[in-house]
Amino acid sequence: MGINAFKTYAQDNGGRIIVFFLLFLLALFEFHSMGIVGYALICMIPVMILGFMVAYRHPMALFWFIFTVNYFIMGLARYVSIPVPITVITLGPQMLLIMVLIINPKHTPDTQYATPMLLALFLWTFYLFTQAFNDTCMLPFSLSAWLMNMNFFSFYFLIAYFLVTKLIREPERIMKFLRLWAYFSIAAALWAWKQKTFWFDDWEWAWLMSGASRTHLIGGAIRYFSFFSDAANFGCSIASSAVAFYVLAITAKLKKDKILFAIAAVLSTYGMFTSGTRSGLMCFLVGIALYVVLSKSFKIAIPVVIMAGLFVFFLAFTKIGDGNILIRRMRSAFNKDDASLNVRDMNKAALKKYLQDAPFGMGINIDEGTIPAFHKFKVVYETSNDSTYVFFWQRTGIVGVYFFAGMNILILLGGCFITFFRLENKACRGIGGAFCCAFLAINAGGYANHILLQYPNIILYYGGMAIVYLLPGIERKFQKYEEAQYALQEEKKRLKLEKKRASRVG
Repeated sequence: MGINAFKTYAQDNGGRIIVFFLLFLLALFEFHSMGIVGYALICMIPVMILGFMVAYRHPMALFWFIFTVNYFIMGLARYVSIPVPITVITLGPQMLLIMVLIINPKHTPDTQYATPMLLALFLWTFYLFTQAFNDTCMLPFSLSAWLMNMNFFSFYFLIAYFLVTKLIREPERIMKFLRLWAYFSIAAALWAWKQKTFWFDDWEWAWLMSGASRTHLIGGAIRYFSFFSDAANFGCSIASSAVAFYVLAITAKLKKDKILFAIAAVLSTYGMFTSGTRSGLMCFLVGIALYVVLSKSFKIAIPVVIMAGLFVFFLAFTKIGDGNILIRRMRSAFNKDDASLNVRDMNKAALKKYLQDAPFGMGINIDEGTIPAFHKFKVVYETSNDSTYVFFWQRTGIVGVYFFAGMNILILLGGCFITFFRLENKACRGIGGAFCCAFLAINAGGYANHILLQYPNIILYYGGMAIVYLLPGIERKFQKYEEAQYALQEEKKRLKLEKKRASRVG
């Protein structure tokens, strides 16, 4: 580019040049003061502006991007060095989408938000807000720690509810949500099969050797984790997904959906076993048990109860398959003398002793890393929490656990009421039942493992329950959509049959 050409460009785009130059200077300053993280954040500003422009015109595209990123981000982090916290990658697009929906609501219809689920989420958020005044540890208040914990423990739930309620209101979008979930679960199960068949790749092995091998290579047993954060999260989440897909395979009207969900269910069950997570088995059984109630059909309930009973009998009262190390590990879920279960009980007993004087927990308003070495609650902080419920017990006390459990119970009961009493369409009842069963299953996993706050569980299961609360208002529209799709399926079948007959005649 010559000097004259540059002068012409500068005259026409002087404002842009100044803005980019200032951003460059700001990026250098942030790099000097905050390092690569600050530099990366400033460099992301043009990307965010471009993202806002795209999201403003195509909000659904951004939602599906968020949905996909939430499912694969933990696996991707093993292969790519991400210079910013993962929450920036996941929370940033979600906040961007919320801004778009607030500024330009014409993309979505008016929505009734007043549901038992929103009430439950607000009650839990209110309790966490009062934690700002928790002085149990008698340590300085940390605004940054409180806000960060409010984000992880509350805002993610509210954001999932808001986005799903605002955007996933059409039958086509609900089915796309379910189908993508099925495809992603199939991919997760196949990745676990790849690990089991062809061993771990270099990046996965490096992750194991960094400390994860202590919980994934146990006494000759290998716990496969696919592209999830760990085997426990993978096992509980894929087991909960399996429950949902079995229900959807039974209740779907379209043949292609029945096939997809059946494949996803079977492969997800395989994934549950490869994880070697006993809690995953409990998730699966609890979810199936709830569907027996919600199905309102003896034709479904009787064979499901028989098959589940035989499955439990096979694991609890026989030695069949003991040569397979994964079956032996699943079988240990019924062993009351299992060593790892006893360790968890010992941890809970220790926590109970220290937390009996802290009904509101240590608090979420302190920097836990600065707790003095000989502080009473240093032991509480360092004791392994093993589960999401114990994690909240440590930080929000027994009162907080009751609030958190009450939130989940209220959400589940509301969803079950809708599924059992308010829905008439079989496929809608199937969707409601699938999400309710999966929600109970993942909470059973959260009682045994610290997985409820992990990716991708919040947007899958809490977002899924938000869909359940939408179903009564769109049931008629869903039935019309289903009938149109079924008619299209039958027409394709008829044309295929006619073509086959014509070929025979010819």
